[in-house]
Amino acid sequence: MNELSGLRILVAEDETIVSLMIEDLLLDAGATVVGPAPSVRSAMDLLLFQAVDGAVLDFNLGGEMIVPVADALTSRQIPFVILTGYGPARVNTHYPKATVLNKPIDVQNFAGAVFRSFRAAAAQP
Repeated sequence: MNELSGLRILVAEDETIVSLMIEDLLLDAGATVVGPAPSVRSAMDLLLFQAVDGAVLDFNLGGEMIVPVADALTSRQIPFVILTGYGPARVNTHYPKATVLNKPIDVQNFAGAVFRSFRAAAAQP
């Protein structure tokens, strides 16, 4: 399963268990994981110094909303998936084009959403 082969995917997640699960899924799909970033600041620092093709973002990192990171990705036209316990309605108002998944994460649903979200990036040479 190498659907994401060659892609560099930023992971911004502050829950270690969830972060490890996401990393495993991305690595199994052939992606290179950038991070994980447990805070908005660390995610922004990674974006300054690392090229990424996509991102998986927890909407709330340690009490801070992921908005600066999502805005930076949006301005660069980099696709991202948002994970949230708040429900998609709150997130969709800010980022209507983003794929939003509820926590707790369903592994099959997550994998399918990530592959669909990053398929266009994977198809580019």
